[in-house]
Amino acid sequence: MSKTKISDVIVPEVFNPYVVEQTAKLSALFQSGIVQRNNELDRLAQTGGRLLNMPFWEDLDGNDEVLRDDEALGVGKIEAGQDVAALLMRGKAWSVNDLAKALSGDDPMAAVADLVANYWARRMQVIVISTLKGVFAGTGMDGNELDISGESGSDANICGETSIDAVYKLGDAQDKLTGWLMHSAVVARLRKLDLIDYVQPSEVDAVMPTFQGKRVVVDDGLPTSGSGTDKIFETYVFGEGAFGQGEGQAPVQTETDRDSLAGDDILINRRHFILHPRGVKFKDEVVESNHPSPTNGNLENGDNWERVYEPKNVRIVRFKHKLYNE
Repeated sequence: MSKTKISDVIVPEVFNPYVVEQTAKLSALFQSGIVQRNNELDRLAQTGGRLLNMPFWEDLDGNDEVLRDDEALGVGKIEAGQDVAALLMRGKAWSVNDLAKALSGDDPMAAVADLVANYWARRMQVIVISTLKGVFAGTGMDGNELDISGESGSDANICGETSIDAVYKLGDAQDKLTGWLMHSAVVARLRKLDLIDYVQPSEVDAVMPTFQGKRVVVDDGLPTSGSGTDKIFETYVFGEGAFGQGEGQAPVQTETDRDSLAGDDILINRRHFILHPRGVKFKDEVVESNHPSPTNGNLENGDNWERVYEPKNVRIVRFKHKLYNE
């Protein structure tokens, strides 16, 4: 019986949309609502160009006026702002050795596509964390941060009360925050305090951790600093759609190749997409000249980011804290 080849099972027209759909299904960030895809960002991602402009109207301000029959109302201005997203262009290639087990399954194309979708779900989570590093090193995010890590003793610890303080950094807009992104050590500490609940939403099979009624996404890639009892953790609170996602279209999204000398079949997958924190524009100031798209290192650079929405409308809060103090 002849060996199954990548080229025998991969049909790009079916494979490509399946990978995109499965990436969203497999990603905790998508499932929690922190990342949301929409048609407008899809359209922007397909227009071409390194930077994608997203104009918006500023909130109206000024006092109202008493109506008079001897004096006209004053006329205020409606001003426009500009959010800017970067088009991320990424790709990965795998050889048949990496995919051999999947190719032996009953539905090899679906099995390979699931592996690829899982890969992109993990990589997009890495991109979100890199972006958060840069955004909070950028301009104008002080109003969206609570840092108690410099306090003494237990005042530096995460707990129910200090977490409420973090949520209320958005004031009367705190109800927009619906999810947490936490290091597993933080979740473990909150479980010991009996503050983590587990629920099973009707739309999914898995049981989900929640904290203060908000979905918890766990990722040990979140930034930490220091060590021992002085270790500082970064925890994030998000609103739905804090990150917008749009799918572009690489000129050749999926193709197969063969290394005849090595006897290896190769699968190549390319993605063009937007994964952007709403209300914080990408300034594109520090990037590699030989890269047409920002690297994760570029995303982590605060010089590339500037808040353009009002702080309450940026649905992200960073909470810096410790876990243990003697």
